[in-house]
Amino acid sequence: MIATVCASPSAAQTTGTGTEVAAPEQTVDVTPKASDEGISQRIENIFEATGWFREPRVEVQEGVAFLNGTAENSDHRQWARDLAAKTDGVVAVVNNIAVEQPISWSFEPAQAELQRVAEQIIAAMPLVALAIFILPLAWILARLIAKVMRWLLVNRIDSPFLKDVIAWAVAFPVFLLGVYLVLQVAGLTQLALSIVGGAGVVGIVIGFAFRDIAENFLASLLLSIRRPFRRGDWIRVGDKEGIVQSMNTRSTVLISIEGNHIQIPNATVFKATIENFTAASKRRGDFLIGIGYDASVAETQDVLMGLLSEHEAIFADPAPLVLVDELGASTVNIRVYYWFDGMQYSFLKLKSALLRQSKRALTDAGISMPDEAREVIFPEGIPIMPPSGSSPDKPGKAIQPSISESGAQAEPKYSASEVDLANESEDLQQQISPEVEEGEEDLLGEPDRA
Repeated sequence: MIATVCASPSAAQTTGTGTEVAAPEQTVDVTPKASDEGISQRIENIFEATGWFREPRVEVQEGVAFLNGTAENSDHRQWARDLAAKTDGVVAVVNNIAVEQPISWSFEPAQAELQRVAEQIIAAMPLVALAIFILPLAWILARLIAKVMRWLLVNRIDSPFLKDVIAWAVAFPVFLLGVYLVLQVAGLTQLALSIVGGAGVVGIVIGFAFRDIAENFLASLLLSIRRPFRRGDWIRVGDKEGIVQSMNTRSTVLISIEGNHIQIPNATVFKATIENFTAASKRRGDFLIGIGYDASVAETQDVLMGLLSEHEAIFADPAPLVLVDELGASTVNIRVYYWFDGMQYSFLKLKSALLRQSKRALTDAGISMPDEAREVIFPEGIPIMPPSGSSPDKPGKAIQPSISESGAQAEPKYSASEVDLANESEDLQQQISPEVEEGEEDLLGEPDRA
């Protein structure tokens, strides 16, 4: 009677100690055809012939082959097990062969890797040449398109910053198309999408980290679109007032009348109330003059209106106004309103000139301008009682208020400071501009208004 046991190579198992046990593929005879010694000798001879094993030893007991020795890699170990399992008379295999890779000082693996890299570089040379050709061409084409867009917008948009943004918004997709073509030819489209996605996440993180910088940049873009002021305008932003010197991507620069350098973040400028005093050429000024209660208000108005109508810096249309503002403790306060060209004349110089000339005209007309705190006017004079012993028939003389010598002195029609009433903003800019924001690009347009 012959009993057979069927097994397959997949039935090989590895024990916890690393010993591999495998059953043979052929059937197992009850009466073995070959002796255990012959089987072991045959397998050992084959192992030695290959030269793949060190100190190979094979022991066979009742058809079970025990393999011992050392192999250089796992493939040789697997080959030894398969060989023993297919040998006639072997019913099972216990693979005790250890894998020990010998220490090699050979540079052959490094040379092989270098050779492989060199082959890859040679294979990629056509793609590199294509990238070297396409990317510069795409960049030059994008710059050409941006230049054409600036030329088309030169008479439509005054702000150089806004022109650059629009020009590059149209031209930059051309360069991106060149990059896409290079990546598509190189087969790196998926990598490009991954990089773009990662760049988007990084952009969000950077946006939160540099929120103020991004906010000021967007504010500068919106200010360039709205253009509430130009360089040389006199504006007030919140509690800051001065001449607009320049605007960059971070801040707007003002020069105060004292010559101080004021930087206001663009986000603050965009959110704040902007008062532009030179947006229109016509500007209104006013000043207050107090006259005595004994003086004629109508006569005072006529005198001041005549002065304003003759002044070369005052507009006849809109006409000036001379109105009673309030009744003070000892004076009737007259407020004078007038219009002038704010781009040509200085507000401070013109007001000073009008106040001085108004004081002169009222003095010449005999209109009193008493001090509210110290001066008391007696229109009929002060009656003086005669001294004792004098004749009561001789009435006392009223003492008339006298005019001081300084007040009686005649003033010239124009003082030395009123010779030039020109606006001083241009002189102030010329003195300060070399020291302000040197090296920064000015995002404002031309200062001259239409």
